[in-house]
Amino acid sequence: MIVKTVVITGGTDGMGKALALTYLRRGDQVVVIGTDEFKGQAMLDAAAELEAGARIEFIRADLSSVAENKRVIEQITAAHEVVDTLVLGARYYRATRFVTAEGFEASFALFYLSRYLLGHGIVTQLARADTPVILDLSGPGGDLAGIRWDDLQFAESYDPDAVMRQCGKLSDLLAVNFTRRYPDSRIRYVLLHPGLTATGFTGQYDAASAELVASMRKRGQPVQAALTRILRHLDHPPTARLSAFMQDDPVDVHGHPFDPEAADRLARITADLLRTWTGGEQRIPRAVQTRKP
Repeated sequence: MIVKTVVITGGTDGMGKALALTYLRRGDQVVVIGTDEFKGQAMLDAAAELEAGARIEFIRADLSSVAENKRVIEQITAAHEVVDTLVLGARYYRATRFVTAEGFEASFALFYLSRYLLGHGIVTQLARADTPVILDLSGPGGDLAGIRWDDLQFAESYDPDAVMRQCGKLSDLLAVNFTRRYPDSRIRYVLLHPGLTATGFTGQYDAASAELVASMRKRGQPVQAALTRILRHLDHPPTARLSAFMQDDPVDVHGHPFDPEAADRLARITADLLRTWTGGEQRIPRAVQTRKP
């Protein structure tokens, strides 16, 4: 049996937790990243009950921090020569605007920047896998017109729902640029919205949004239904280097919502933002090593 190494952000709640436990039951190695040490300990305890305690690693980290992302990347790359699957599921709803200590709007930092950093940060480990997959649990598609190019971090007229929609769109463009940056890579990048699910819904809510979330929990499909959709793509990755799905329906990744010029524009903006933060050049791997037969 081939043992896989799977990295899951947002892996201590809802769909991420269910996915992590599924891989542990299969005998795989799982790295779970989350902010809550109690939920992390609960994952470790659950793994122990499955007699899989030696195959799980919990990394406590706030992925809205660039520094924390870099620490996580260093920890993963030091411990794992190969990563087969990266699942990007971390998000956090904020009814009011919050700026991190590094100066980034928190949702932009968590929902977009961390995906950018982690994907590029462990690209070499992914490229060594036999069937490498990046799965982004977002909402693919939508209109590019909704992107606030001059105010990506909503410094003006903060709207939490618009922020989340835009972050989903930025994730689309990230995926487009990723596949363009590594044209010879075997990594499959999958964008998936598994459907409204009664999952964690972590966030900071006001009264109106809390009422809406309560309703969504009641209407959402069971986590197991979403998990079935997720595993379908992870167990049998699409042959295309980039693909997107809304539940079971494929989304055209060659149309205007996935415009390569917009993707390259976002990549340039992102590199400039990170260069400002680091005070130096943001180094992204240009070539990756594949696993030798």
